[in-house]
Amino acid sequence: MPLDTDAVLDRRLLRRKLTFWRVAAVVAAVAGLATAGFYGARSAGLFASRHVARIEVSGLITQNADVIRMIDAIGRNDNVRGMVVSIDSPGGTVAGSEALYLAIRQVAAKKPTVAVVNGMAASGGYIAAIATDHIITRETSITGSIGVIVQFPNVVRLLDTVGVKVEAVRSTPLKATPSGIEPTSPEAIAALREIVTDSYQWFQRLVKERRGLSDDELRIAADGRAFSGVRARDMKLVDAIGGEDEARSWLAGRGVPRELAIRTYRPARQGSLPFINAAAAAMVDALGLSALGEKLRSSGIVAGIERSALDGLLVVWQPPTP
Repeated sequence: MPLDTDAVLDRRLLRRKLTFWRVAAVVAAVAGLATAGFYGARSAGLFASRHVARIEVSGLITQNADVIRMIDAIGRNDNVRGMVVSIDSPGGTVAGSEALYLAIRQVAAKKPTVAVVNGMAASGGYIAAIATDHIITRETSITGSIGVIVQFPNVVRLLDTVGVKVEAVRSTPLKATPSGIEPTSPEAIAALREIVTDSYQWFQRLVKERRGLSDDELRIAADGRAFSGVRARDMKLVDAIGGEDEARSWLAGRGVPRELAIRTYRPARQGSLPFINAAAAAMVDALGLSALGEKLRSSGIVAGIERSALDGLLVVWQPPTP
């Protein structure tokens, strides 16, 4: 019987240890989620003192709801005294550039905003720049490329070579044209040109209004070319040559103290929290709490990850091919 008593005691001790580690795992998971929530709230400016916000517009511009929400939060944050838009982008989609432009303009209606062109602000990148109140660029930065383009491959000859013919039944002749796998009709090209022309006129109107150009000045600036920073300044496409220090000086002239810290804002991607959920779920699974693990996996935090895609109509700078 002493052996039986020892076995019972051992099992009780083991059960207590297992319970302890299960509770510890739950506490660690909750602490991890709370920490992520704290940093997310801090990135949204909830715990910040007065400062200057910096956002980065880099790479290809697409419709990104996370970025728009971040900029909207900056506009509503009373601790943000001004905003610096750091740009290094060749452009992107027309719709994405328009959404970014409108979001920056909403902030500019409440706080002084200044763009700093680091490397490139072409096409859609330039649309983001003219949304601010003041544009500063490096002497050698690429700026401008005011225009719209749509491209599609046409593989009709390739299909003919391999003996493939694509048939289509359309409700109207212009439905889903041009397709790239059938000969493109003049009517389809004309319809597509109308869309490009409308978007181009919208782009020109923004530039003319925001930069105060005459019709003759706009005609020269909006022929699709990209310009160096110095040339862009001479053409009134930008305001000054310099970098972030010059941007701080400009903000200081609008009542934003130079001693305020600049804090870079980045979109609070929903994709970062599911990683924490997955790690916590795996940990509690290992400790036998599969029900809690499943709840972590299926929580609303994991759902709703948004993906951006090109919409086909682009305001993007493309270097000439040799």
